[in-house]
Amino acid sequence: MTGSIILRAVFGLVLYFLVQVFVLKDIVLFGEAFCFLYLFALLLLPLEVKTIPLMLMAFLFGLGIDAFYDTTGMHAASLVLITFIRSAWVNANTPRGGYEENVPPTVLNMGLIWFTAYALPLVLLHHLVFFYIDMAGIETIKPLVTKVLSSTFFTFIFGLIVQLLFYQRKRGI
Repeated sequence: MTGSIILRAVFGLVLYFLVQVFVLKDIVLFGEAFCFLYLFALLLLPLEVKTIPLMLMAFLFGLGIDAFYDTTGMHAASLVLITFIRSAWVNANTPRGGYEENVPPTVLNMGLIWFTAYALPLVLLHHLVFFYIDMAGIETIKPLVTKVLSSTFFTFIFGLIVQLLFYQRKRGI
């Protein structure tokens, strides 16, 4: 990765962090759907980022979010899990020709179908782990499923909108 890509990634992490803790923290749809847009800060990093540095970034990023949400490690744990799984999931979704180097995996670069197959399961897993920890188990399965599904779709749709509005296509054709 070049210096400009690293600088752009750090700027993106800071921007997603600030938007999450100062704007999206208090936005909840119908008392059920939470928007955790900060997930996309890590999901949209170039695919060449290795797992261990990505997990370290996720841990620190999650602890920062936890400090503002007062959630004592719940965001950090959920983020570390999805960044651990991310490389295996990317390998499972690799097209025949492979990926272009240093191209962020955005919906504009990869297409809606690939991006949905890549990001939606990871967002769902994050929300499942986060709300499972939050509710301390599955004694309350209906509220857990409701929060997980509504928050997953709210976060995913909001993430798509942000990409369509603020990201640019990075490859030819």
